[in-house]
Amino acid sequence: MHVQEFSGEDLEGVAREMPVIMQTRPDYRGRLALHGLGEAVTLSRTNSGGSLRTTRTPRLATRTSGGHLLRFCVYGAGRGHVHQHDRFAELVSGTGVLYEGARPWELFSSEESQCMNLQFSRELLPMRPAEITEACARSVAPAGPAMQMLSGYLDRLFEVADGLTAGQRLDAGRAAIELLTMVLRDVTPAVPGGDGPDEVLLEMMQMYAREHLADPRLRVEELARRHHVSVRYAYSLFARIGTTPGAYLREQRLLAAQVMLSDPRCAWLGTSDIAAAVGFVSLRTFERAFQRQYGMTPAGWRCEHRCRGSAPTGLEQEMFPR
Repeated sequence: MHVQEFSGEDLEGVAREMPVIMQTRPDYRGRLALHGLGEAVTLSRTNSGGSLRTTRTPRLATRTSGGHLLRFCVYGAGRGHVHQHDRFAELVSGTGVLYEGARPWELFSSEESQCMNLQFSRELLPMRPAEITEACARSVAPAGPAMQMLSGYLDRLFEVADGLTAGQRLDAGRAAIELLTMVLRDVTPAVPGGDGPDEVLLEMMQMYAREHLADPRLRVEELARRHHVSVRYAYSLFARIGTTPGAYLREQRLLAAQVMLSDPRCAWLGTSDIAAAVGFVSLRTFERAFQRQYGMTPAGWRCEHRCRGSAPTGLEQEMFPR
């Protein structure tokens, strides 16, 4: 097992190497303990003594090489969130979350936190690319039987890994990924089967919608026109994932607004600014839609969920490589 203590100053050097943006206070202290399990699989436990924030922006993501790694975090203590693919997953003790290194992401941890991290090559997870993308940045509740099995297994594996042979560590890492697959299939929304033209077209339409949320003119008619299909056909494609084009657009707009309302860097923006930034022309329409979706007003959400302080996460060994 490799163990390393590190400070906020150490993290500044890591940030330049990864590359990511890291923010922390000078008095930050952390500890990393890591086991290698073969096949580019690692199991680590991090303890953070201060708030941490790490961000890989779209620009930095284009400079990332060797980023076909996935990371599943299980929070043992503290609070935090992961933001990726326009989704915002809140983390508390016992919850888990998956995210991928080659895409833009943000990870935040509270003042005192502990996290178990399983990191591995994307190719080792027996799920289709679309399924993996849909599984990212979704909170996995600790109460599910599959999640309980995985959490218990990772805790025990971390304690005994030093006593295993190289072959046993390899098998143990594979077993962990098999358990994780079971967990993710319980929380991942249905996605089209196969890799046929309809599935590819649906993924293209979803991606276009996420990338153009700020355009208030984006409706199902425009989405269909941009992809050279009829409105009726667009509805049939989205029905494959149990929704409609309009409902998908509204959900993604509200998710994007939720993230902005929770981000201290957007504190200077008014509610009307955020509504406009995610494609709502009417502030009243936005406020009604947000309250129906999340059970509180945008202002109430901002007051309750805004993260305080700034910060990043772990060392280079425990984070995604370049």
